[in-house]
Amino acid sequence: MLWWIANAIILLAVVPLVLLLANRVIRPALEIQEYADDVLEHGVKLTGHLDPVPALIDTDNLITGVTGEAVRYVTALRRMV
Repeated sequence: MLWWIANAIILLAVVPLVLLLANRVIRPALEIQEYADDVLEHGVKLTGHLDPVPALIDTDNLITGVTGEAVRYVTALRRMV
């Protein structure tokens, strides 16, 4: 008889508690999975837009060269004035 009472308590109290706690863990884990999939999808799309980035090094070198030439030009203009 005690065995049936213990089984009933486990069935009516412990099992719903375990299901509730499992639900509180599984739902955020599924949301995290959705966010990770979203990050992966947009990260792959982002890599297509990164192709021109190496050209920034050339742009920086050209700007450095132009800056030096501009300083010499302005210095020459100041001497003339």
